[in-house]
Amino acid sequence: MHSFDASAAALSINRRSFLTQSAYGLGGIAFAMMQNRLLAASGGPKRPAHWHGALEEAQLPVKAKRVIFLCMAGGPSQFETFDWKPVLKDLHEKPFPESFTKGQQLAQLQGAVLKARGSFTSFARHGKAGIEISDLFPHLGSVADELCVIRSMQTEQINHDTAHAFMNTGSIIKGRPSMGSWLTYGLGAETQDLPGFIVLTSAGKYGLQPISGRQWSSGVLPSRFQGIQFQSRGDAVHYIGSPEGVCQSTQRQVVDEIRRLNGLLGEEQNDPEIATRIAQYELAFKMQTSVPELVDFKNEPKEMLELYGVKEAGDGSFASNCLLARRLAERGVRMIQLYHRAWDHHSDLENGMKSGAMAVDQATAALIKDLKQRGMLDDTLILWGGEFGRTPMGQGTGRDHHILSFSVFMAGGGVKPGITYGATDELGYRAVENVVDVHDLHATILALLGIDHTRLSTKFQGLDVRLTGIAGKMIEGIMA
Repeated sequence: MHSFDASAAALSINRRSFLTQSAYGLGGIAFAMMQNRLLAASGGPKRPAHWHGALEEAQLPVKAKRVIFLCMAGGPSQFETFDWKPVLKDLHEKPFPESFTKGQQLAQLQGAVLKARGSFTSFARHGKAGIEISDLFPHLGSVADELCVIRSMQTEQINHDTAHAFMNTGSIIKGRPSMGSWLTYGLGAETQDLPGFIVLTSAGKYGLQPISGRQWSSGVLPSRFQGIQFQSRGDAVHYIGSPEGVCQSTQRQVVDEIRRLNGLLGEEQNDPEIATRIAQYELAFKMQTSVPELVDFKNEPKEMLELYGVKEAGDGSFASNCLLARRLAERGVRMIQLYHRAWDHHSDLENGMKSGAMAVDQATAALIKDLKQRGMLDDTLILWGGEFGRTPMGQGTGRDHHILSFSVFMAGGGVKPGITYGATDELGYRAVENVVDVHDLHATILALLGIDHTRLSTKFQGLDVRLTGIAGKMIEGIMA
């Protein structure tokens, strides 16, 4: 285990370094990648050429090399996706049994008259195991034999921002590193030409829930590990081209000189952000070549665009982002996070769910099929889900937030394919079988990438900080 000592860095900061950090730390610090020589610059030990992270070696058998997290921001209803409840449908519009809800925390329904809301959709069995999937997701039904559906998720946070923070960082405390930051810190990335942690966003027509940049923050880790948001529409990265009259050889000289000067400063101060600045300039220089090639879809055949449902590459859609996610995975990016803001359905649930499903169903299934036919699904872990679930009680024409039960699915990357795990009670109010909390999910994801969640931490203010806090256990029942 390797730890960054924040207290030592803090002791070395004087007025000049504070002003320097402030100047460079706003926005531009994002373009960063961990490399062996940069670890040395930040005081870390040198690593073997094949290993670019803080960990000396894998702690557990490595099943996955990268993660694609398809974040359904807003909390999609489990009752219209993966958790079919016929008893709830029979109870539709009738009083919801008080025995389930008495003394329980609700979001906006607290103190209201509670009536059951059955699913407006039908469900069908798919795949060899007969996994029940809503008719809103026919394309996902076609890849049911690749899915590991977890129906027994629970979380601790009932409001969007804190629930997103908990799902991404394992904590609601600001300054905690996101999952992608932990992965790039521990493992580095398999690319030196792109950031190791990249975020893309898209939005639907209904249920748009704002997303804060802190969801992909590096927190108390050095800022070179934070997620980098690429633009989903137009230029993926602003100002990627060289200014008029500036040639590449001149830029190379400038980058080399800035690296030399920062190296001298690094010898004076124990400040990891100096290594970040060195990496920032180097990576930004390389990205002038790598990014235009990345987002150039001209070589993608027409049938591939049709598979994903891409109408126009780079149009800001979830479908376009999914295809770009596959291209990022091919190029060695460790963590790829796609947010689709379309699932906060306090009202107009039916139109909202239909619209959201139409936007993501085909592209998600296409990503799974595409990775599989390229031989990449085995070592790419896909996670699909929101920050919490929705109530089995109605809220006008919608559903309220719910933390005691929701569904996610995983695919590839060392999880058992074609299974369901866990279950909720007959009305879907509470997870009752093989309950999985967010810390368990994080522990399992880390384990699939070869990391023991109890042994990857960093020192901050005298305490060991880790993604799973003091909790978390691997979900052995879903691991192949």
